[in-house]
Amino acid sequence: MRDPAPTRQHVRAAALALAALLSLLLAAGAHADALDDAKRSGYVGEQNDGLLGLVRKDAPADVVKLVASVNAKRQAGYAEIAKKNGTSVAAVAALAAQKAIEKTLPGNYVQNAAGEWVVKR
Repeated sequence: MRDPAPTRQHVRAAALALAALLSLLLAAGAHADALDDAKRSGYVGEQNDGLLGLVRKDAPADVVKLVASVNAKRQAGYAEIAKKNGTSVAAVAALAAQKAIEKTLPGNYVQNAAGEWVVKR
């Protein structure tokens, strides 16, 4: 049986997901190496709301500053995407969270649906 042609809603959802993913990538851009190091060290993880979170309270000041900077860029990106697509920031952030958690490397931290930090397998 042939799949029906994509509906406008499917195309819009795909475009929104792609835009959310691009927003994540651009937000990390200049800080990618430092962010990767912080994730590997267990200081930072991907939250279930599309933002980064501090896994450990003893994170160095530069890591805390990095998380705040990346999160500010992500939030701005989500707001822009939401406005362009006529949807809510929460919807964009939810898609971005899903994509970020999928892209997280095994051994790094992600937040589960209950808000608990777990090591991705």
